[in-house]
Amino acid sequence: MLTVTRKKFTLEEYHRLIELGFFASEERLELIRGDIVKMAPKRTPHSVCTCLLLEELYSFLKGKANVRGQEPIIIPPDSEPEPDIVIARKKEDNYLSSHPQVSDILLVIEIADSTLKFDREVKLPLYSEAGIMDFWLINLVDKQLEAYRQPYQTNNGDYSYRSQQIYLADDVINLPHVSDVSLQLKPFLSLHS
Repeated sequence: MLTVTRKKFTLEEYHRLIELGFFASEERLELIRGDIVKMAPKRTPHSVCTCLLLEELYSFLKGKANVRGQEPIIIPPDSEPEPDIVIARKKEDNYLSSHPQVSDILLVIEIADSTLKFDREVKLPLYSEAGIMDFWLINLVDKQLEAYRQPYQTNNGDYSYRSQQIYLADDVINLPHVSDVSLQLKPFLSLHS
C-alpha cells in the first residue's frame, strides 16, 4: 500500500522557493499552516469594496498607522497570509526590513464573498491562534461586518474569538487601537454586482 505524505513548508522554505522563481510572477499564493494555497480570484464587489475601504483608511490613518492592501504578514513558523487589508503600527522603515508580524498588527480585515467559508474556518482560527487581537470579516454575502476581538483557545483546543459582533450597512464602527476614527459601513456593504 502506497503512503502519501504531504510536504509542509516553513517560512524560510517558502521564501526560498519565491527567490528561486519557482512560482509564476502573476500567481497569487499564500502560505497557510505550511500549505501553499492558491488565492481565489477576486469578484468585482470584492475588488470595489477593497479599493473603497483602502481609500477611506488611507485618508483617516495618514501619519497614525500603516495601511497595507493585500500584502503579506508573518505568522511563524509556517504562515504568511495576505489579508485584504492590514492596519499596522507605524514603523520608521515602513516594513522594508520585514513584513508586519503579530506584534505590529492593529487590525486584520478580510473581505469575503466566494471565500467566506475559508476565511471563517481557516483564516479566523489562524489569526486567533497567532494572537491577533482584532479581526474583521466583511461578509459581502450577508452584507455585514463581523468584528472579532479577544482571541482564545476553546475547551476542545480550537481557536476563536471571545467577542463576536455583527454590524450592518447602516451602522458606524470605530477602528480598534486608533482614537477618533470611525467608519460608516454603507459604502462597503451596499455593493451590488
